[in-house]
Amino acid sequence: MHFKYGYGKTYKEFDVDDENILVELRQNDVNFTLTGADEVKRALQNPIGTERLSGIVKPGEKVAIVTSDITRPMPSKIVLPLILEELREAGVSYGDITVVFALGSHRKHTEEEKKYLVGEDVYNKVQCIDSDPADFVHLGVTSRGTPVDIFSVVAKADRRICLGNIEYHYFAGYSGGAKAIMPGVSTRAAIQSNHSAMVLDEARAGALEDNPVRLDIEEAVKFIPIDFILNVVLDERKNIIKAVAGHHVLAHREGCKFLDSLYKVEIPKKADIVITTPGGYPKDINLYQAQKALDNSKHAVRDGGIVILLASCTEGLGEKVFERWMLNASSPDSLISDIQRNFELGGHKAAAIALVLKKAKIFLVSDLEEEFVRSLFMEPFRDVNDALEKAFEELGKDAKVLLMPYGGSTLPVIA
Repeated sequence: MHFKYGYGKTYKEFDVDDENILVELRQNDVNFTLTGADEVKRALQNPIGTERLSGIVKPGEKVAIVTSDITRPMPSKIVLPLILEELREAGVSYGDITVVFALGSHRKHTEEEKKYLVGEDVYNKVQCIDSDPADFVHLGVTSRGTPVDIFSVVAKADRRICLGNIEYHYFAGYSGGAKAIMPGVSTRAAIQSNHSAMVLDEARAGALEDNPVRLDIEEAVKFIPIDFILNVVLDERKNIIKAVAGHHVLAHREGCKFLDSLYKVEIPKKADIVITTPGGYPKDINLYQAQKALDNSKHAVRDGGIVILLASCTEGLGEKVFERWMLNASSPDSLISDIQRNFELGGHKAAAIALVLKKAKIFLVSDLEEEFVRSLFMEPFRDVNDALEKAFEELGKDAKVLLMPYGGSTLPVIA
């Protein structure tokens, strides 16, 4: 069978014999009537656990709208005009509205990228800025010891609106909700403290109520209340198929339920070989981002198997601390033991990759130099067919292949 998977802004094509295919993971069939802007309008008119946004905000109030950065597929340019309509209906002037891109620990945007994310019309109407971890207000400390240090523009706003897309997160359970604040517009020290709980068993994809990372996030926003959220769930083509609005926990949980119905996919057994990709740009812009698809694949590959990761990594590893950890490690084991002794943000993703490497080999199909890839404890390839040929050579011609064209969003579970 012939396959064509997203890779950077293009595709990679490859073939797998039918008898070798275990399953290709696609979203479950779910009924929905509205999509795109129409679904966002429906959600805004029917908020969960709050009044409509136009009834919450008052004229003269300073409003911060926190939205995702360029490493996320959040369709801000579709959602923001509808949010601005609600705010204008409430009598809020454009001069009192600031769109804040939640960078977390990611790089700053160019002005062109900001314009691309929000659309030219919104860009020209309201101020659009990156969060700055050096400019923060200290608001308190959570019971888990996380400092609630928040970007000052967001902390000082009269009203806070958080946007985001909901997908599985490998240790926060799900993205979306209050995650726009913590880690979105928090300091590196705050993020580091929150993320340190990732090594606990309860911190895993698809887990919420007992997840220490998510619990810490939602405790943090008690110090900085969120007035309203608008979260979306996207299909495989990044179209909005579900929107939830209102209370940052109640609305978020409804979105998570929908995501489970869509992307929690049962598999008959674990595969010898898993082919996974984040789905192309922007999710494979660097290895730091592509790691999420790699992490979901570990639930589908057998011990001693092979994961083939398709990720262009045009911006390399993507984060300085992550790069230092990956390049200075003597082995995957050392990464795991080091993160347990001395948690460091950035190093956590290196440790997560090491946990996959403990279970299976990783063949990386990317634009990175071959020797560089080998220094990451992975085998380098340019072509998927070459990687597959080597995998069959190692595991036998009858090896079963499981395919994950949207590895960052689908969560395999044994039936």
